[in-house]
Amino acid sequence: MGLFDLLFIVLFLAAVSTLAAAVWLTVRGRFGGARRILFRTLVAAAVYMAFVIAVSLILPRRVVKADDPQCFDDWCVSIAGFKRAPEGAQVAYRVDLRLFSRARRVAQRENHLAVYLTDRQGRRYDPVADRTSTPFNVLLQPQESVVVSRSFLVPAEAAEVGAVITHEGGFPIGWLIVAMTPGFEGRR
Repeated sequence: MGLFDLLFIVLFLAAVSTLAAAVWLTVRGRFGGARRILFRTLVAAAVYMAFVIAVSLILPRRVVKADDPQCFDDWCVSIAGFKRAPEGAQVAYRVDLRLFSRARRVAQRENHLAVYLTDRQGRRYDPVADRTSTPFNVLLQPQESVVVSRSFLVPAEAAEVGAVITHEGGFPIGWLIVAMTPGFEGRR
């Protein structure tokens, strides 16, 4: 947990307590005080969100080595390897991802994980549909590890192809925490 994660937790708890105070003042019939608290809380939330947006626009995407793990609490993913094979006007990529749990007592899974390839021009290449591939949200027992693979077809002229691992769908908690990157890009 980083500094900005702690800042988010402190600010969230402060917002909850001020909203509770506004409810208390409303119950006691002090509507003016409750209105002032709500207004100040909304202004503080707007300033915080403006700061989050500014930081996300300024900071570049984090690029890591292919075998460096990206962890979400005790659940981690890393690029275990990839293969590249020409197929006419396209190149077939097979990316192996290692999913593993650092937890010592509980089974866990990570929902809404997505992987895709990008090239130097920022074009996105989604995996080829394969119903037989292991899903990303497979339940991992404590200290368990599993390798899942995804296949991609990329135009032969694409340069500097890299894999992006991110969350898509679900509640976008990353929108609320400063310096939380939406994904990471693995390159060799």
